[in-house]
Amino acid sequence: MACPFSHTASADLNPALLPLDWLLGTWESDEPGEGCFTTIKPFHYTETLTFSHVGQPVINFTFNAFHAETKKPLHRECGFIRMQPGVNRVAFIIAQNSGLVEIEEGELTAQQLNLQSQALARVSFAREPHVQKISRVIQLRPDGRLEQTVSMATDDQPLMQHLHITYRRQASCT
Repeated sequence: MACPFSHTASADLNPALLPLDWLLGTWESDEPGEGCFTTIKPFHYTETLTFSHVGQPVINFTFNAFHAETKKPLHRECGFIRMQPGVNRVAFIIAQNSGLVEIEEGELTAQQLNLQSQALARVSFAREPHVQKISRVIQLRPDGRLEQTVSMATDDQPLMQHLHITYRRQASCT
């Protein structure tokens, strides 16, 4: 499978990104993920993640979520991952189809990313209550599956788990 954003199949991974090479490829949820929050009805979803590169010191990504039963598109995110040179500090720059833009930063420890929002911006007509904080943990499990947990706080709710899902690699983008 060809990787989105790749201008050539032979682009070498930028050495600055070698600690993140375990993310590269296309990942599909292996069973529906669970979504919940105090202000919404719990739901199940499927998701496809793609992490790719073109040789620059950034990883490109897209996340596409669908309702597990109806297959209706739900949530989309796209953006870039950067690493601070010489340390395990990572930044996700994310644009969401809901009108939210965020910068999450955190640490890479082995094959786990722990990220917290550093900046959030939204369209002027965003639905309330507004998201005020996001934290995300992405880790490669010993069984080879990728796991993601996203927590969220809003104007009127403290930080709490919002999403949890696991994925299996479908294709590599190296």
